Amino acid sequence: MRWVNRQPKRGDRLLLGALPIVALLILYLVLAAQRHTLNPLDKILPLPGAMVSGMSALLLQPDQLSGQIVFWADTLASLQRLGLGLAISTLIALVLGLVLGVLPPVRATLGPLVTGIAVIPPIALLPILFIALGLGETAKITLIVVGITPVMVRDIVAHVAALPREQIVKAQTLGANSWQIMIRVALPQAMPRLLQAMRLALGPAWVFLISAEAIASDVGLGYRIFLVRRYLSMDVIIPYVAWIALLAIAMDVALTQASRRGFAWAHGAAH
Repeated sequence: MRWVNRQPKRGDRLLLGALPIVALLILYLVLAAQRHTLNPLDKILPLPGAMVSGMSALLLQPDQLSGQIVFWADTLASLQRLGLGLAISTLIALVLGLVLGVLPPVRATLGPLVTGIAVIPPIALLPILFIALGLGETAKITLIVVGITPVMVRDIVAHVAALPREQIVKAQTLGANSWQIMIRVALPQAMPRLLQAMRLALGPAWVFLISAEAIASDVGLGYRIFLVRRYLSMDVIIPYVAWIALLAIAMDVALTQASRRGFAWAHGAAH
């Protein structure tokens, strides 16, 4: 059987997916052990024991000023910002995506504006946002929204606009107006695509969040990483980066499962 026709079973997929991760971990441990053999004080590739020691205070001991556990306070702050930014972006993307996708005159009017905003590097807008909105939460959340919304809008618009014309004609034959076509025809078919757009936006959203927290924040995962880098505290930075990766993976899996359970018809080819 050709490889292109092979479909691994669920257990095999998990095993195959774990192999490169385990290989990278083993490679890291080997390189770290070699560096520590040459220099026991090496801080670039800390051993697992050093990372446990470095994270213990952040995980277990309350901060003297705030009284909070630093690691969990950072996590909560970042997830709140990310969640709010992603929620606002998703709502805007759904509304604009449906309107622009279903109504060609609106698409012709606003499409170029959405495209123009989408190609602007959001990080370049960061100084403008901080000047205009201050250094508080609003600027950080706005950066996430500005960074991911235009791309999500374009994705939903393209999907809705590509729906079979026969569906629109049949709906109009049955007496549906533009609003009813948008809600009853386009919306149900746009929802699986919206969840997929959210999955694709997670990576950029984390980038914009970490960037904003690194520049102006007093709590958050990005803030902590850039705070300890001046001390070369890789024993803290690496666990924090790994934690961000785990959170991102968990969110991606949750969105995938929500799509499969809520819109199983859209995943028929996968079963």
